[in-house]
Amino acid sequence: MQLEKFTYDNRIVRNFGIATLVWGIIGMTVGLLVAMQLFKPAMNMGNQYTTFGRIRPLHTNAVIFAFVGNAIFMGVYYSLQRLLKARMFSDVLSKIHFWGWQLIILSAVITLPLGFTTSHEYAELEWPIDIAITVIWVVFGINMFGTIIKRRERHLYVAIWFYIATFVTIAVLHIVNSFELPISFMKSYYVYAGVQDALVQWWYGHNAVAFFLTTPYLGMMYYFLPKMAGRPVYSYKLSILHFWSLIFIYIWAGPHHLLYTSLPGWAQSLGVAFSIMLIAPSWGGMINGLLTLRGAWDKVREDVTLKFMVVALTAYGMATFEGPLLSLKQINGVAHFTDWIVAHVHVGALGWNGFLTFGVLYWLIPRIYKTELYSKKLAGFHFWIGTLGILFYAIPMYWAGFTQGLMWKEFTPEGLLKYPNFLATTLQIIPMHVLRSIGGALYLTGVIAMTYNLAKTMLGAKLVANEAAEAMPLSKIVVDSSPADKAWHRVLERKPMKFMVLSLIIILIGGMVEMMPTFTIQSNVPTIASVKPYTALELQGRDLYIREGCVNCHSQTVRPFRSETERYGEYSKAGEFVYDHPFLWGSKRTGPDLHRVGGKYSDAWHYNHLVDPTSMSPGSIMPPYPWLIEQQLDISTTASKIRAMQTLGVPYPEGYDKHANEDLKIQAEKIALDLKLNNIKVKSDREIVAIIAYLQRLGTDIKANKETIPSNQ
Repeated sequence: MQLEKFTYDNRIVRNFGIATLVWGIIGMTVGLLVAMQLFKPAMNMGNQYTTFGRIRPLHTNAVIFAFVGNAIFMGVYYSLQRLLKARMFSDVLSKIHFWGWQLIILSAVITLPLGFTTSHEYAELEWPIDIAITVIWVVFGINMFGTIIKRRERHLYVAIWFYIATFVTIAVLHIVNSFELPISFMKSYYVYAGVQDALVQWWYGHNAVAFFLTTPYLGMMYYFLPKMAGRPVYSYKLSILHFWSLIFIYIWAGPHHLLYTSLPGWAQSLGVAFSIMLIAPSWGGMINGLLTLRGAWDKVREDVTLKFMVVALTAYGMATFEGPLLSLKQINGVAHFTDWIVAHVHVGALGWNGFLTFGVLYWLIPRIYKTELYSKKLAGFHFWIGTLGILFYAIPMYWAGFTQGLMWKEFTPEGLLKYPNFLATTLQIIPMHVLRSIGGALYLTGVIAMTYNLAKTMLGAKLVANEAAEAMPLSKIVVDSSPADKAWHRVLERKPMKFMVLSLIIILIGGMVEMMPTFTIQSNVPTIASVKPYTALELQGRDLYIREGCVNCHSQTVRPFRSETERYGEYSKAGEFVYDHPFLWGSKRTGPDLHRVGGKYSDAWHYNHLVDPTSMSPGSIMPPYPWLIEQQLDISTTASKIRAMQTLGVPYPEGYDKHANEDLKIQAEKIALDLKLNNIKVKSDREIVAIIAYLQRLGTDIKANKETIPSNQ
């Protein structure tokens, strides 16, 4: 049979590689700015568009979807063509995918600092951008499966299994988590509310980590590590076990982000159980990777790409051991809401995702340019300064996290909170935040050095845009000669569409078991008779709170610990959140919890605290918000917001949208008058008045009637 001649498309690989470098520098620079604001709030330059609350989601989106996202597509487009011995299905689709993805990232760079956000972690982008993401993801899927169908290699290699699972799972996660009701071009409300919204968000949030930051990278590890080491993957059987157990178990683990909240106990327990089980497949992947290097450890000393891969796999092993550890209730009770979680996330992000990306870039770019790397010494410098950066980042954050968790819970021998003022904890950990910023700066320095090194490599040679290749055409199989124990999977590897459907079924099982009862069985979220919808002014204030990103620093759920009920008040009940679209429980306490803040302080206190936080809380690292006094509240949206809430089942009276603004103005006048009595002159139509109204409402529904018994009516 005659060999078929064809070419590999290296231009698309190069483009995604350059985008990875550019967005990596941008995303990490924003991250450094964010980190510095936690000990020097003035680093926001007095600008509402660069406050911590607004650009922290910009940092996470830029690093996850821009830096890591482009790296995934670079690795997939390079490895997929070679594993299938076929050019990508469509050069046009490749270009649409590339430019579409960059435009989506650019839209995030514009909209997030402007305050257009859904507030869902890792899914902050508003509904028009969600639609664009869906379209581009489908383009990627068509291109990938088109290439698989026209392949010249019968069996799908393990890396492709992970790429298929990534595609189908991210599609499901994105669609389910993006059920929003638009009220204007850049504003929407989630269809889910309260407990249900929290469950969907962390089912999505945890599995975005699983299927965007993990599975495609495992696929890349399975392709690039054997290539770098010149060794076959250690165990085919282990890769089968690793793949199927990982995608089945991972999808169940989301509820471990919601331990001790008002999520039903059975859902929390399921999350914990599956999180513990997750150690086995995760470490199966790490072991398969590290044992691939058997007999090649001498190469690790010489080859910087292998150094990056070894540290990446080690970081993956550490992070996937620590994740299940943090899901244990006793440990989670101390760690949750602290910097311990920040350390955990960044061991994975900086070590696993970052270092594996760097290793792949250093290996791949010289090959598609058919040249040598410009400077191996500079690559070595990058490895060591990057490793140092991870240590300077992670160790202080672990220290800070342990300090926070223990200080929040400490009582005196007399039975009183030892540190009743939350600010005491914040001030205690500032030195650790300074060290964290130094670590981030070291890591960023390494990325800049790599960009210079790779730029010089590319400029000194010519891209082989269409790399010549040849392979036998795919022939029909007559007899299966596979060993019996492997035959079932060998057969499945030949049928990509069946493989995709089976992957889809496996990832749907966990999500459906956890979510269906919470959505359909009323007793899972008992209602409370005294809980009423937000007033029109409070609803507008809540949206401003979301716009400013306050949920990035403040949680709104009091857990049933004595230390929390002593500090904040009555623990939070599921029925208190039934009208919250979206939920705002938060995942980090840089400031105190706010769920019971309503009525705790005067309107004047809140006003002064927003205008100059240090006047009310000396030493506070919260930035001032002077623009809230200057900017007029936009009440033209009130009617559409009320109608949207009615559509979502919030029981506002029929026709209330027509006179909601009248009630809004009356409540605003009352607050302005109260401020005036405290010698504060502010117009009643300013944004600050709406935020004060919202803050004063928080947690007051069950105070209004302490004897109220939860009912299901």
